Amino acid sequence: MNEVENNIKNYSKYLEFLQGKLNKFFDAQSPYIACKKGCALCCKNAQFPYSEVEFNYLVQGSFALPSDIQKKIDENIQKVLKEKELFKGENFKYDCPFLIDDGCSLYLYRGIVCRAFGLIEANDEGNAKIPFCHEKGLNYSQVVDEEKMLISEEKYLALSEVKQPLAYNVGYKFLTSEKIEKEFEFKFGEKKPLIEWFY
Repeated sequence: MNEVENNIKNYSKYLEFLQGKLNKFFDAQSPYIACKKGCALCCKNAQFPYSEVEFNYLVQGSFALPSDIQKKIDENIQKVLKEKELFKGENFKYDCPFLIDDGCSLYLYRGIVCRAFGLIEANDEGNAKIPFCHEKGLNYSQVVDEEKMLISEEKYLALSEVKQPLAYNVGYKFLTSEKIEKEFEFKFGEKKPLIEWFY
């Protein structure tokens, strides 16, 4: 087994551990989560940070896809690359090229940012980042104070819901830290927006 394969193997062990944690978090927040197949808001108009090992794992998964799906992904990649070339601003956002018919073609191999999105994210400053999909009436929308961009205690109590809306330390920086690398014995490698891995 070469170095890249060994890195992916240990990364996949981390993913198994991480997904177990995330499943518990999503289950604990189930009254506030509206994620379902076909929504795909989180797969559009974004930058999708990806580390080298995440990208290698994604590519590995793509080899098992049917040829017509691989062709569609290639077409999507070329489309986004052309859009990026024509883009004049500083913050290029795009739809994930692996999104086909509002579904992830490589769901089991998706990146960390994709897995954690949808929960309230606690950041280093002690603030909470509510997922943007609440603006569309989705995750946590029934308990968000839109003016203050905080969870409303009044709205929460009015629901008579047993499960409390909570924030979790699920930011990309935390989930791809050096501490994780040491514990699971792999390297994330360079990190950049997903589309930049195709140059």
